[in-house]
Amino acid sequence: MKTMKLLMTLTLAAVALVFGVCSCGSDDDEPEVAVAAQVAGSYTGEEVMTVMGEPDQGTKTFVFAKATDTSVDMTIPEYGEGMMSLPALPVKNIMLTKKDNTITGRLASYEGKVTNSDGSEKAYSVSDVTVIFNDNRVVVTFTMKYGNMPFAFAGQFTGIKK
Repeated sequence: MKTMKLLMTLTLAAVALVFGVCSCGSDDDEPEVAVAAQVAGSYTGEEVMTVMGEPDQGTKTFVFAKATDTSVDMTIPEYGEGMMSLPALPVKNIMLTKKDNTITGRLASYEGKVTNSDGSEKAYSVSDVTVIFNDNRVVVTFTMKYGNMPFAFAGQFTGIKK
């Protein structure tokens, strides 16, 4: 009887150990993809640029590249033509946060320099950047100034990931 009691106790301990080890395994979980990697890519859609109260609309492609796990670099595509043409403008380190299926990026301001079509270097600034990603869509709003232009451009872009 004593042997039977010991055998039952050991059997119960073994069963508890097996179920305890099996239920605690985390090897079935897929690793979380970095938030910046989830949104990196090219998005094509409609851009509306408002200059001095006059809107100008066209199809453009915005590109987002992973800078870190939690930030992206954005490229605003070329705009305008002739004397009013602006080259593509990079905007770096837009910090991202995620809540449910929505990833939001914000950047107060960014300043840079770019070489324009005639080879001269121009300063530019981009401010009030808001980027909202949801599924394969993005909405971007921003304000930018280029070179010595006395007025700012207000931009809004809505696109779908290619």
